[in-house]
Amino acid sequence: MSFRYVGVDPSTNTGVAILDPSGAVLDRVEIVGEGEDPGRINDVVIRTLRMIQRTDRVAIENFSFNSRGSYVGQQYAIGWAIRIGLYVRKQKYLEVAPSQLKKFATGVGKGSKEDLIIPLFEQWGFQHKSDNVRDGFVLAQIIRAVHEPVNLTRPQKEVIHKLLNPSPKKPTTKKTKRGK
Repeated sequence: MSFRYVGVDPSTNTGVAILDPSGAVLDRVEIVGEGEDPGRINDVVIRTLRMIQRTDRVAIENFSFNSRGSYVGQQYAIGWAIRIGLYVRKQKYLEVAPSQLKKFATGVGKGSKEDLIIPLFEQWGFQHKSDNVRDGFVLAQIIRAVHEPVNLTRPQKEVIHKLLNPSPKKPTTKKTKRGK
């Protein structure tokens, strides 16, 4: 069975890129919702989920917890709604931190969205005017590298290793009030 590899950068303008097993781009699009919220959010989510087939392998960018601005609530709503849609389908997905996405593309885990433009072109010959689609493309390359024999740089290998072997989460301790 041949799989497709889908990268999703969920935001008010959601970037989606779909690759075949060899890394050829099958589709790339920026989904911009129409109408007013919450209908606009729903439009982005439905159109994104329609692009994803049940047999696709999916990577989705994790939330940027340092984001600011009025769109952050909408960004979280879209991100969670896409995850819930995949969950309802019983479709697994890999969450990739923004720093891991940048490290996979550039070799370092920080930088601006514009810092991806040249490395994406040099490494994969990929160009797109939308930074959301560029992020979706890198996410698709990451999920592809998890499942296909792909030549990777040392930083890319580190990202894949960390995604497949996450650090165990420390148990949270509850503080209880006594007395009074």
